[in-house]
Amino acid sequence: MDLFDPIDRETLDWLEFGASRVGLNQHYVTDQQALYQQLCDECQWSQPAVFLFGKRHKVPRLNAFYGDSGVEYRYSGLTHRAEGWPASLQMLKTRIDSLLGTRFNTVLLNWYRDGGDTMGYHADDEAVLGPEPTIASISLGAPRRFVMKRRNDPKVKREVMLEGGSLPVMAGRFQHDWLHAVPAARRVREGRINLTFRRVNSPEH
Repeated sequence: MDLFDPIDRETLDWLEFGASRVGLNQHYVTDQQALYQQLCDECQWSQPAVFLFGKRHKVPRLNAFYGDSGVEYRYSGLTHRAEGWPASLQMLKTRIDSLLGTRFNTVLLNWYRDGGDTMGYHADDEAVLGPEPTIASISLGAPRRFVMKRRNDPKVKREVMLEGGSLPVMAGRFQHDWLHAVPAARRVREGRINLTFRRVNSPEH
């Protein structure tokens, strides 16, 4: 089964906001519903909790984490440790590395079970990702809004509807200059999986 469009898969439309860049291909994965179901069934999903203002709160989505064995990724008080790549995720990583000239070593998956599951405004700016990280995502399942706002002027916002099968890429100074989020969509009853490929740097990797 070929999951990729032979024409569209090698192209990205780039938006540039100064030194920040966002690339997008809305049709990167063609048989995206089959891949969505495969990942639902095969990944080891969990719902971790974070501490906010002294209280423990479960994140409003499910997580899974894979990558090169032994690589750890810490953020918001959570620690993920990779134990290798399932075949389906290794194939996706290889394709994206070839497209972007990257060497990603982890993938964080978020499963938004319906429109009530969300991701608040944040930046992927942990030091282990480097000063100007390239971060690639694949969206599967229900379309969801991807909203962005400038850190130094929150009134400046941009928004993209990410379709199932889309590939957005954040690069340049995007994580320094912008915050991004996936807001609630109460009318959405279907699920969405987002796979975020990153390179986590450490003394061992």
